[in-house]
Amino acid sequence: MNRIAAKVARGEKTDTAQLLGRAGMACYALVHLILAYLALRVAFGSGGQPDQKGALQEVGSTAFGQVLLWVLAAGLVAFGLWQFLMAATGYTWTSGGKRTRKRFGAAARGIVVLAIGATAFRLAAGQGGGGSSDQTQQEFTAKLLQLPAGPALVVAAAAIVLGVAVAAGVKGVKQTFLEDLDLAGLPGKTRRWVGWLGSTGYLAKAVVFAVTAFLLGYAGFRSDAKQAGGLDASLKTLAAQPFGAVLLTVVALGLAAFGVYCLAAAWAHRR
Repeated sequence: MNRIAAKVARGEKTDTAQLLGRAGMACYALVHLILAYLALRVAFGSGGQPDQKGALQEVGSTAFGQVLLWVLAAGLVAFGLWQFLMAATGYTWTSGGKRTRKRFGAAARGIVVLAIGATAFRLAAGQGGGGSSDQTQQEFTAKLLQLPAGPALVVAAAAIVLGVAVAAGVKGVKQTFLEDLDLAGLPGKTRRWVGWLGSTGYLAKAVVFAVTAFLLGYAGFRSDAKQAGGLDASLKTLAAQPFGAVLLTVVALGLAAFGVYCLAAAWAHRR
């Protein structure tokens, strides 16, 4: 096992793995920037599907975009695999429980990013890419509700998502994400913005996760899978609130900030 771990660690630190992983993180940044654009469209009443699939469809809406979609799909897969390598042997600049939490977070991020990458490949190949985030969430909720104590399981799942929201919010406030960056590798004028962009981005994601948790919990209490929703429903729920256009615009700008932060992180992430 030690030999395997050593080989994985060497693989994670190779220039090739670093280059592919960082290029993939830039692709992840692009997805968030397009999500922000779609959220702004919803805020100003233009409609659309503001989720990961909607963002990928937006990319592939032109002939050049179809080519870019293949590149984006490959980059997302590379980023997802890099996250698994980080989960296996990364974050050596921390220790103890903090390192364990970061590695678990990298594994979860890897799963999510690989799923987005798979959707991108299906869209690029003309296979539709599956349902929206709302449809996927509702199908997942319906399966949970069919199990013994199904409503309680859905509420428990909502509590987990709420925990993710709280973790994202704490990360944004405490700026613990800066521990993973080598700020000396960034231009001087850029460094002062990285913390602000990351904090704004993580707080925006915390809001979205919190709304998703609310919708999922409500579906559990009502035993109605149709009440659940993914990113699409979460953003549209924000838009439906009093001053919703303003609130959704703020969240959209936060998602854009996270995308720009990811570009800086792709450049300056520690090895």
